[in-house]
Amino acid sequence: MLIELTQDGSNTIFIPEWNERYHSKNGALQESIYVYIQNGLLHLQKSNIQILEIGFGTGLNVLLSLLYQKFDTQIIYTTLEPYPIPKSLYKQLNYTHLKNLHSLHQVFLTIHECKPAEWIGIRDNFQFIKHLIKVQDFETTQKYDLVYWDAFGPRVQPEMWSFELCKKIHHLLNPGGLIVTYCSQGQFKRNLKEAGFKVEVLPGPPFKREMTRASK
Repeated sequence: MLIELTQDGSNTIFIPEWNERYHSKNGALQESIYVYIQNGLLHLQKSNIQILEIGFGTGLNVLLSLLYQKFDTQIIYTTLEPYPIPKSLYKQLNYTHLKNLHSLHQVFLTIHECKPAEWIGIRDNFQFIKHLIKVQDFETTQKYDLVYWDAFGPRVQPEMWSFELCKKIHHLLNPGGLIVTYCSQGQFKRNLKEAGFKVEVLPGPPFKREMTRASK
């Protein structure tokens, strides 16, 4: 795995074996803000928000959720990551050197280095837990309001966009709950509809035609 600089000055990780990146080469930061924050977190009109993230990866979505969290909102953040990146790699990522993220450097280290399956209070109004497990094996009685669906794309991980997984996520959501993802594959959208979601196709982030938001 290699660190790459994307066009907006933020890093991503490139896997040559798969020819796959953790984020868009056109801008990791702007893609995550647009897809997960603007069309997910800030779109949801709730004061208490349970977030489930499928694919912790570099931790960028956690940092941005903290950055854009409204002062009167409580966030409970659960993230799943079966294959955490090594310390030698995540310490090279430049997110907390970027504008507005400077103050979150210690948070960035904490979310990568914390013990799995243990709650930590990042702020009084932001609770965080990370499970080193595949979403297919994740079992909980908790219901969520927002899902950041941020797995690798269907070309390399088709099982992460299957009808079976769509059904599982539908079951894990509260009524009115949302999923947001950069993926706009036709079969994935059909799987969402078959699983009971109402699907919206939104304009994509820069240099990408579409993204997907779906509601229960």
